[in-house]
Amino acid sequence: MTSVTPPSPEDRPASSRRSPLSRPSTAPRGESQADGGRKSRGPLPPTARPGWRRWRMLTATLLGTGVLGVSVVAIGCWGFYEQLAGNLPSVAALQHYHPPVVSRLYTGDDRLMAELAHEKRIYVPGNAIPPLVKNAFIAAEDQHFYTHGGVDFLAIGRAGLTDLFNRHGKRPLGASTITQQVAKVILLNNSSLSLLRKAREALLAMRIEDTLPKSRILEIYLNGIYLGSGAYGVEAASQTFFNKPLDQLDAAEAATLAALPKSPTNYNPYLHPKTALWRRNWVLDRMVETHAITPEQAEAAKQEPLSLRSRKRSGPLPDSEWFAEDVRRELISRYGEDQALQGGLDVHTSLDPHLQHITTQALREGLIRYDRSHSSWRGAAGTLPAAALSSGDTAADALMPAGSGAQGTEQALPDWALQLAQAKPPTSMLRSWRLAVVLSTAGSVRVGWLENPLDPTDLAPRTGTLRSVDVGWARRTHPLRKGQLIMIEPEADGQARLEQTPQVEGAAVIMDARTGRVLAMSGGWSFHQSQFNRASQALRQPGSSFKPLVYLDAMQHDISPSQTFLDAAVSYGSWHPQNYEHDNWGPTTLHDALRESRNLVTIRLAAYLGMKSLCEMAEKSGMVDKMPPYLPAALGAVETTVLREAGAYAAIANGGHVVKPSLIDYIQDPEGTVIWRPEGLALSPEGTTQDGQAGLPAVVDTRPALASPQSAYQVVTMMRAVMEHGTGMSAAAGIDRPLAGKTGTSQDYKDAWFAGFSPDLVTVVWVGYDAPRTLGRHETGARVAAPIWNQIMKEALATRPKLDFAAPEGVVLRRTSTGRIPAIDAFKPGQVPGVSATLHGHGAGTRELTASDTGADAIPLSEDSMDGPQSTGAGASAGPAQQSAGPSGARTPEGGGDIGVGGLY
Repeated sequence: MTSVTPPSPEDRPASSRRSPLSRPSTAPRGESQADGGRKSRGPLPPTARPGWRRWRMLTATLLGTGVLGVSVVAIGCWGFYEQLAGNLPSVAALQHYHPPVVSRLYTGDDRLMAELAHEKRIYVPGNAIPPLVKNAFIAAEDQHFYTHGGVDFLAIGRAGLTDLFNRHGKRPLGASTITQQVAKVILLNNSSLSLLRKAREALLAMRIEDTLPKSRILEIYLNGIYLGSGAYGVEAASQTFFNKPLDQLDAAEAATLAALPKSPTNYNPYLHPKTALWRRNWVLDRMVETHAITPEQAEAAKQEPLSLRSRKRSGPLPDSEWFAEDVRRELISRYGEDQALQGGLDVHTSLDPHLQHITTQALREGLIRYDRSHSSWRGAAGTLPAAALSSGDTAADALMPAGSGAQGTEQALPDWALQLAQAKPPTSMLRSWRLAVVLSTAGSVRVGWLENPLDPTDLAPRTGTLRSVDVGWARRTHPLRKGQLIMIEPEADGQARLEQTPQVEGAAVIMDARTGRVLAMSGGWSFHQSQFNRASQALRQPGSSFKPLVYLDAMQHDISPSQTFLDAAVSYGSWHPQNYEHDNWGPTTLHDALRESRNLVTIRLAAYLGMKSLCEMAEKSGMVDKMPPYLPAALGAVETTVLREAGAYAAIANGGHVVKPSLIDYIQDPEGTVIWRPEGLALSPEGTTQDGQAGLPAVVDTRPALASPQSAYQVVTMMRAVMEHGTGMSAAAGIDRPLAGKTGTSQDYKDAWFAGFSPDLVTVVWVGYDAPRTLGRHETGARVAAPIWNQIMKEALATRPKLDFAAPEGVVLRRTSTGRIPAIDAFKPGQVPGVSATLHGHGAGTRELTASDTGADAIPLSEDSMDGPQSTGAGASAGPAQQSAGPSGARTPEGGGDIGVGGLY
């Protein structure tokens, strides 16, 4: 068939062509038009089919919509990524990351004393973690750890399908890799269950993989994760659950640790042993899949029980709690709490465990002695129910005498033992004491106690009788009754000693005289009862133990120990100081005045020297921060601490160098670098001496001088006489060593001190009440504190070589007569032994002193509050012995209180 081509518009007749602007007729076909009634020739042929046009338009619309949608999604994804990436933490910090690590305190002999931490964590380098432990965690947590790039997409898909079909209503199954867990725990610190967090975690994980090697990622993970029971990291967990280091773990123990990250609580072997055992065996099977162990090794490990050996948090060592607490406070003050408790510091202290033990024991025994001699028994700590004692356990008790080795089981325990196991002992009870119940008071008083009260599997009940002397002690005020809970200390002969917590307190410090290293420090009766450290925190008046600084200042002014000052009544306004004995000796040498602690000579000496000079001496020595410029301060009417006084005495003992007490020898950071040492003493560079000459290293002492070696030695010599013939004789009893010291008693016997030293050790002891009140009439430092000092030094010096005080150049020792006893003193060039020179005015001695010099208005204690009567003499001026003295009309006091503000004795 021949196709017919329609004519083009150009080929049509002119009559049939229309203008593009002409409108078609709307009249029906075949009818006339308005323009003349011409007939239409029929429809024009279409240029395109309408169906194809619609399809093209639909296709274009869909294509445009798709492009727009993809663009919107792409822009949205890019914006979401930018938002995630912009708020993500930097992974660069992980390159030098170390998690919070426990700081450790060590004694002077490098024994672990205590640990300081918010989180118990011990950091272990990756190369020190055994492969068995690494493989156990990889098998349990991320089997494709070494092949993925931070995110395991296969595991995510598997977890997604499982969550979709099998875990409706349950927590979604996780698929986090070890790298993702590092990102979550270390960088994000966020465990919220959300897709946004998972996206941030995944993005960070991929960045971490691009930044760090796999070994470093695994090291951070194994040291950073929490594994339950307060343990962070694998090393801390190994010690917490098995009490052994990582390199001693077997496959079963490594799998037990690897079971914990999924849920440290639900799989904790202490809390849920059955669940923990199942999870451990599951980990062992995963270790077989990863070829970490063989099937035979896994089966053998599965047969092992959960053998747990708990390890409590280390320290402090017994009796060292106050020392460790002061070190902790110093670290926080120096570095801040975060670095001190989480910086992994190794702090090597000066503590000597042996000296600490004997100091604690001697102080406690001294407090018990005082308490027993000044008070009766104050009553029981509680009472057991009558039913616990009414079942008649006589036969059972008879089978369990004190010292027997029988171990009671829960079925064999008498009722009183079961009840006693539930009783809470007083916080002040010592470790050697036991909480006991009075079983019978017929005849001798029979008591029962538990030998192992902290072990519920072996309480070991014991019975014994109280000593008759203790029964009589209690009977005076609180007779013992059946069922009462009391504190006792078992003795080897089947008897028990009745105990009670003393109300009086005390403190003691032992210090190296040359370096100021604090070797032992006890801050009171019991740290568990009160953490207040009375050795370093309690400000108390030192009384006459302050006087050696006055005499040291005199020696610095080249005054001879043979110099005499008048021991006679003196008054300054309303202040009328007197000697402890209330007698007057007249002209008295400084040697005798210090030996017998004569107040009036000390007052005149201080007035002659001038308070400005004494204040400078006291402040520079470290005895006080700011000393009031009043004469009563020369008798100890200032406030100081036991630790400060020990430092001041060490300056006298070591030849005049200022001593700053130190508890820390040096501090190391986690890398082992020494970051701090105390100032003052150091070694010169190897091969160079202090004067720059070639030779061995020498000690370089950069500490300021408090006094010349010659002046310090003169005071040491006079203080030796205190121990040999004076007020300190009770402190030196039974010690065949050169010793120097001084007693101290404050106003109204509120503080009893003894401070003294050998050539190498300084020891200071204080006894008093926390809320100051009198210790009792004539309870001086010589009676209360000196016996404790004696016990400490007797044991401390027993293991040390016998040393003597070395005389410096420029002094000579001469035996002289003081007019009262023969004496040995040290004299400088120009000083004539035994001769008192004529002294000219110095300091305040050039004028008449008034009440303003005594600070009567600034000192709260006044003569009106004192136990003894006032002196009846008129005022007398202060000055050396050649100056006329005031009347000596002092009366014998009716009471035993201190006469004069400040030191007594």
